[in-house]
Amino acid sequence: MVGAPVRRCQVAYANQRGLSVRRACALMSVARSTLRYESRLVKRDAPTIVVMRELAAQYPRYGYRRIQVFLERQGHRMSADRAHRLWRQCELQVPRKRPRRRIASGRPRPLPATGAGYLWAYDFVFDTCANGQQLKCLTVIDEYTRECLAIHVAGSLRSRQVIDVLSRLRLVSTHGAPKYLRSDNGPEFVSRAILKWLTEANIDTAYIDPGKPWLNGMNESFNGKFRDECLNMQWFKNRIDAKILIEEFRRQFNETRPHSALGNLTPAEFKRNLSTTNPDPANSEV
Repeated sequence: MVGAPVRRCQVAYANQRGLSVRRACALMSVARSTLRYESRLVKRDAPTIVVMRELAAQYPRYGYRRIQVFLERQGHRMSADRAHRLWRQCELQVPRKRPRRRIASGRPRPLPATGAGYLWAYDFVFDTCANGQQLKCLTVIDEYTRECLAIHVAGSLRSRQVIDVLSRLRLVSTHGAPKYLRSDNGPEFVSRAILKWLTEANIDTAYIDPGKPWLNGMNESFNGKFRDECLNMQWFKNRIDAKILIEEFRRQFNETRPHSALGNLTPAEFKRNLSTTNPDPANSEV
């Protein structure tokens, strides 16, 4: 059934084509008293829609739930239903990705993170620049705070470069070295140099089973967001340009992007709250 606003538009069109208003209203089943009705909802939603469109243009891969968090930060508080209505009204839906086969959600994750700085995960992501240069990105995240600690961009990365990145993070991290490092069984992660450095740094390994990337789910999830919101959205001229834009994405991910698993806080906000409520979060329980 066509709604009342559409039928009023049909009456106006019929009137332009020569029908009288009385006759057009009778044909379209519209009361003449409602022809000049103006919805107050349109005026109320107009400022919010303007801000929503700006945020959608700035973050084209964010859905209405995450945009709603940004709107609330700017003073436009609303329910999820209203945010969804305005999102659909503006036709800002994000194209759906092809659904993937999922494993049973009841399977426990091996060695869950119990505090900030307790368990880091790292992996590689690959891409190509416009000039043909290859990109190999080493991503390192804290599984408990969801913070992206580093995204090291290079053409190739061997075990020595991986050790340099981890050594730098170990020195600058506010929580020091992690107790565990989770990764797959790639040659860069199981080399003698890596194992020797981990032993000297007193860091234990948490290797996942071969052929089961979902056991490194936190890092795989971040890599998916990294590719969807950065690599697929940017056009890197060269490797230097890629380093600048990827570092900008990392800062935005940590300081701006809300995370639903953290109560719509950013990883930086969650980490600050954690440090104020629990001075020693590495020993805290989930």
